[in-house]
Amino acid sequence: MIRSRPLVCVQYRAMESLLISIGVVALAEIGDKTQLLSFILAARYRRPWPIIAGILVATSFNHAMAGVAGAWIGSLLSPGTLRWGLGLSFIAMAAWILVPDRLDDADLRTQPRLGVFGTTLCAFFLAEMGDKTQIATVALGARFDSIAAVVAGTTIGMMLANVPAVIVGEKLAHRLPVRLVHGIAAVIFAVIGLVTLTGGADGLL
Repeated sequence: MIRSRPLVCVQYRAMESLLISIGVVALAEIGDKTQLLSFILAARYRRPWPIIAGILVATSFNHAMAGVAGAWIGSLLSPGTLRWGLGLSFIAMAAWILVPDRLDDADLRTQPRLGVFGTTLCAFFLAEMGDKTQIATVALGARFDSIAAVVAGTTIGMMLANVPAVIVGEKLAHRLPVRLVHGIAAVIFAVIGLVTLTGGADGLL
């Protein structure tokens, strides 16, 4: 029984990383510029499955890079510096999520010759660079031990927000309480930040 405790602890950490990553990214993605891009691509091409596949592949690569970068940054910093850096970063993310997002002209420049899948992959990958959800993945990768769980969670969160956007289209956008959803996401990020700053996370982990 004693020997099994480390394994149980690792499994708990991985599950915690997965669930938190799913929740915060799914909420943060509502109304985000990449979700707006999903609406535009769905309206332009009206072929949901290649678009969904492109979003999945682009997100997987993008967030894998972000998760690895977060883990690498975390390995360079002392525990005290990492705690303060992550705590303040999560609180900053809470404020950033409350800022309305929009698409830039560069995000809308697609290449039809690449096909629907290729166009979606390229457009989504580029639009996600430096976006809220990518930065959140970097922070989560530095915060939690399991990179695989974080990347899987943030990718699932992105798909939960964007697959309905592609299938249902803009009708969904007008019915979503975007401010409320962003407020909930901001509260979650703020709580994670405060728990990290106070060191309360050590007891939970």
